[in-house]
Amino acid sequence: MSLDLSSSDSAPTPAGITLAVDCMGGDHGPGVTLSACRAFLERHPDARLVLVGRLEALAAFSHPRATVVAASEVVGMDDPVEIALRKKKDSSMRVAIQQVKDGAAQAAISAGNTGALMAIARYLLKTLEGIDRPAIAPQLPNGKGGATTVLDLGANVDCDAEDLLQFAVLGSALVSALTGNETPTVGLLNVGEEAIKGSETIKKASLLLQEAGRAGALNFHGNVEGNDIFKGTTEIVVCDGFVGNIALKATEGVASMIVDFMRQEFSRGVLSKLAAVVAYPVLKALKGRLDHRRYNGAALLGLRGLVFKSHGSADEWAFGHALDRAYDAARNNLLDRVQERIARAAPLLARSAPVPAPEAAAATHP
Repeated sequence: MSLDLSSSDSAPTPAGITLAVDCMGGDHGPGVTLSACRAFLERHPDARLVLVGRLEALAAFSHPRATVVAASEVVGMDDPVEIALRKKKDSSMRVAIQQVKDGAAQAAISAGNTGALMAIARYLLKTLEGIDRPAIAPQLPNGKGGATTVLDLGANVDCDAEDLLQFAVLGSALVSALTGNETPTVGLLNVGEEAIKGSETIKKASLLLQEAGRAGALNFHGNVEGNDIFKGTTEIVVCDGFVGNIALKATEGVASMIVDFMRQEFSRGVLSKLAAVVAYPVLKALKGRLDHRRYNGAALLGLRGLVFKSHGSADEWAFGHALDRAYDAARNNLLDRVQERIARAAPLLARSAPVPAPEAAAATHP
């Protein structure tokens, strides 16, 4: 069931972007998503939104470029994937993704349960040919004033070398779509820059990435370490979901630590307060740069449709960033770019693709 809140004289232009929003997901639900959606529509006069959720929760929302689609169920943040996928077939999360599958929207956004979102999106949209596992690709702030795209950030805990190659191809497509840079640099996260370091999986992945670089499928920089994420050494860093999720949580923790430090110093003696006042502008700027809300909105890459994950605790400002990120991805034809990159790397993405021996790689790359 849908309720069209648009007027007849405000039909979208052919170039307009339509996003489907799971308004019930996350820690705050409509209390945050609806206000963020209204602000988003004001920022983007060519955009339309399909708001998905319980009608009683969305009834008060009215905008000429918004349509409400009813969903009777909500996926809880602690719902097992099996319940979300098999039992709650009329959830706001599932109905929002269905809009993308049906062609009613170019992208879907949800702040709900990450595992459920990935499972439902993969079930409904399927993966692109040549991709075995979709990856979550958020951006983490770096010292150059921009952000480093890191993938995977939690969707795939155990990855083999071929998965890491696929993530590099997907990440390259994302960054090129959002920045216009057709050759973004890719780094492979390791315990050191030297080729001899790392697990057998990492060593094999390094060889695959070198081959992809020589074939022109991506721009492989080499191994990078954890601090390179925040230095901005490369625009993309590839890793498994276990390591990537730790990196994400560490970033959020540093921002929280700065806030706590500022509060503590202002509550101490006169000298501490004076020092805090002097340091405040610098600490405030650092806090703003590390604020994960600015980078909210992670793409689920490798699917036959665009899906974006917002942080579950996102406030209005942060959820607005997730909407903007999904809008930019759709406007810049991210899905087409991903498919082009996959086609270019197709021979290397095949699981049976030959991998050069370490001796051969060393001979060509001293």
